[in-house]
Amino acid sequence: MQQLQHAARALGWHGHLVTDVEVLGTRFAAATRIRPDVHRWRTEHGWAPELNPSWFQSWSEPSEHDHVPVPAVELEGLLIPVSRARYGLRACGTLMTLAPCAVVLPADHPYRPWPVLELDYYGIGVVNAGAEEPGELLLHPEDRSAEFGSSLFSRWLLEVLYSKLLEQQHDPRPAENA
Repeated sequence: MQQLQHAARALGWHGHLVTDVEVLGTRFAAATRIRPDVHRWRTEHGWAPELNPSWFQSWSEPSEHDHVPVPAVELEGLLIPVSRARYGLRACGTLMTLAPCAVVLPADHPYRPWPVLELDYYGIGVVNAGAEEPGELLLHPEDRSAEFGSSLFSRWLLEVLYSKLLEQQHDPRPAENA
């Protein structure tokens, strides 16, 4: 957890850090910001997070647009811990289409130009971070989500993250911020 917090700080991501998210076989953390006005409205009107992905099929039907709540969270970026830079592209995969995506390498990972150049080409960020020391930003991620547009998957993921943020708020342990 500390490694991911250091990485988020190095990237300048200051939202809530939602850890242990697993989607499409990839485990990652998401830096998110709750939209207070939307959260308040959804709470007042009983729009709890919708975690059933098939429910979002209605979103593709124009006559059903008024039945989909506005997302209550914004996705600032995704952090994916990997043991070596060469695993970064595979680890980010489809997730890099959703938000800025950065791989988090161990603090003592050596710099090698080739994997980092490949990650740079795809817009994937690179941060060296450990549990004890601040993270070192090697490559800032690009936000390529506009190139891919929104999708039912990205909208469903926002609901999953919203649900996890609400769980963190009700957890008696202190909330962790990035």
